[in-house]
Amino acid sequence: MRENNLFYNRLLEQVRLRNTSINQIERELGYPRNALHNYKLGREPSATRLVELANYFDVSPQYLIGENNEIPERSLEIFFKKLSIKDKKEILRISVLWFLKQIK
Repeated sequence: MRENNLFYNRLLEQVRLRNTSINQIERELGYPRNALHNYKLGREPSATRLVELANYFDVSPQYLIGENNEIPERSLEIFFKKLSIKDKKEILRISVLWFLKQIK
């Protein structure tokens, strides 16, 4: 895999956040088998496919291709939902401590 293939890396990140597989996404979107794996080799998606993937993952096309580095809010929400109760409590504890420091 090319180290500088930002689109493919962000695609994989979104796949991991949803705890699924590239093959499952290909099936859900009606893509041929290995259609998304081809991006690993450095191919770029068509505009249509880029928009389809962005809509599927609920992120912007600009984020997927690296023009925007903001972490999509929806991705954070999906990540949070997958955390255990223990991890959510720890995030809450850390957030409260951070907040208290900010208001001092």
